[in-house]
Amino acid sequence: MRIVFIGAGNLATHLAEACYAAHHEVLQVYSRTLENAIILANRIGAAPINDLSQINPTAELYLFSVKDDALPDVIEQMPQTEGLWVHTAGSLPMNIFAEHHVNYGVLYPLQTFSKKRKIVFDAIPIFVEGSNAATSHQLEEFAATVSGKIQLLSSEKRRFLHLAAVYACNFVNHMYTLAAEIINKEDIPFEILIPLINETASKITTMTPSEAQTGPAVRNDENVMEKHRALLMDPEKEELYSMLSKSIFKYTNSL
Repeated sequence: MRIVFIGAGNLATHLAEACYAAHHEVLQVYSRTLENAIILANRIGAAPINDLSQINPTAELYLFSVKDDALPDVIEQMPQTEGLWVHTAGSLPMNIFAEHHVNYGVLYPLQTFSKKRKIVFDAIPIFVEGSNAATSHQLEEFAATVSGKIQLLSSEKRRFLHLAAVYACNFVNHMYTLAAEIINKEDIPFEILIPLINETASKITTMTPSEAQTGPAVRNDENVMEKHRALLMDPEKEELYSMLSKSIFKYTNSL
């Protein structure tokens, strides 16, 4: 398939490389910053551009992978083409394209992406949605060339999936950041926590998250929790600790 990428960020980089590995022809990579477009385009034999008026109109698929708040403006500036217009956002509806194009859809890979970290793309679940049955089928076929886990999902359900992903990934990673800050101040390396993190993540492959929950909040051990709050010496972190502990205890005891 002949593809144009609109965006050169983390997700676009991994998806473009997966498309290239699957022998799709990436014609162009657009980015507002030409340097970013050049870096990705050079990896996959594409032409870099930083002007939407230079978009090649002959592609079969236009993959929009830009920041959510930038997408409406990018779509507004997009010249008319014949190919499918598809975005990769988890929280935006498919019909954001409706006033601008006939055939459109969503291709949402459920994964966290960093440019410097390699990912096995064919193991990533991809959720697709099309503006009609033929478009949905075309997107399923395309997605199957880069991943073995494809599923149709509506915009309404994808909103909840994206919200769950924020809890499971972004919020959890922020907890790692705070944990690293706490122990780094005491000259304890973060690597010490990695076996604990790995075991916690591994447990939920065979147990429900609620079954895997441990710690002082489950037991409502106020003596331990009060000592922890005193060590934090930061009102915001104390509040976060208390709020999470309360939520854990309340949820565990509601089961």
